[in-house]
Amino acid sequence: MNPSKTILTLDAGGTNFVFSAMQNKQEIVEPIRLPSEAHDLEKCLDNLIKGFKEVQSKIDHKPDAISFAFPGPADYPNGIIGNLPNFKAFNGGVAMGPMLEEVFGVPVFINNDGDLFAYGEALAGRLPEINQSLEEGGSPKTFKHLLGLTIGTGFGAGIVIDQALLTGDNSCGAGIHATINPFNHAWNAEESVSTRAIQREYAIEAGLEFNEKLMPGDIYKIAKGEQKGDQQAAVYSFEQFGAALGFSITNASTLIDGLVVIGGGLAGGWDLFAPSMFKALQTKFKHPNGDESERLSCKVFNLENEAEAQEFISGNPQETIIPRTNKTVIYDDSQRIGIGRSKLGASKAISLGAYAFAVQKLNK
Repeated sequence: MNPSKTILTLDAGGTNFVFSAMQNKQEIVEPIRLPSEAHDLEKCLDNLIKGFKEVQSKIDHKPDAISFAFPGPADYPNGIIGNLPNFKAFNGGVAMGPMLEEVFGVPVFINNDGDLFAYGEALAGRLPEINQSLEEGGSPKTFKHLLGLTIGTGFGAGIVIDQALLTGDNSCGAGIHATINPFNHAWNAEESVSTRAIQREYAIEAGLEFNEKLMPGDIYKIAKGEQKGDQQAAVYSFEQFGAALGFSITNASTLIDGLVVIGGGLAGGWDLFAPSMFKALQTKFKHPNGDESERLSCKVFNLENEAEAQEFISGNPQETIIPRTNKTVIYDDSQRIGIGRSKLGASKAISLGAYAFAVQKLNK
């Protein structure tokens, strides 16, 4: 990557916009926060322009590009934003990218937040960290593919295949939220892997009315005995969440075969949902003749567990003779994937992904 590239970035939330600028994968200004005005298109667009202009004034030179994530659905390559559930102002198709290009005179790249989270983790997060540990340990193994999952208000994903971000022909790649729900096939997966899922399951199990103001952070504290409430129901809500997440990871991993990194606001509940997540991953298929088989061909490792992480890094290096020669080759016959939390945090990973995506496009 060219370290001289300066990219303006944006963390676009339904409540606030947070603007910044990056150079050489580092923030170079103090972020600027403005309300997103999600229900008023003109005010929303005004604040987008205002925020980027304020950042540009801080760097005292023209940026090379603008790159950021925005909630879908959208035609991302063309910068056209469609109907958004969390941004009611956008209706029918708003040419936001072309508008910003007109104002700032630089290329504008917009992607889904799940895509950019995965890209950031693949280029500057858990993937290079794991590969560095493998190299330092003398392992012949290298991981090249990554599934990034964001868990919070909704359930998002991104897929990186050997440093290439998979977006799909319709900007709909990695739409994991719309996969089948294991508990209710009339629902999508997001109904059991989201903020509202934990709220709903807690209310049902505790025999209470649904309360959207009781957030997963509160339910987590109830589960840990740090706040009053139904502790058993709170623990159950995270267990159900983890099981649903585990089944989604299982299905996605059969196609992607790479590291899995989880980020987002609900990742903080790892200690409560991870056990049921890994239990779901280890559930066996039962065949009509009574036989059982593993759901995944590869062994799954919990990268947040020190012993498992070390075993994952160690692998099983082998030396074998090349037939009809006196030469040997070393390979690792341990087929495995690792699942862990983001160390960067979702916001930073998304910013790094936005930066890297823009630099890659500019260098082409």
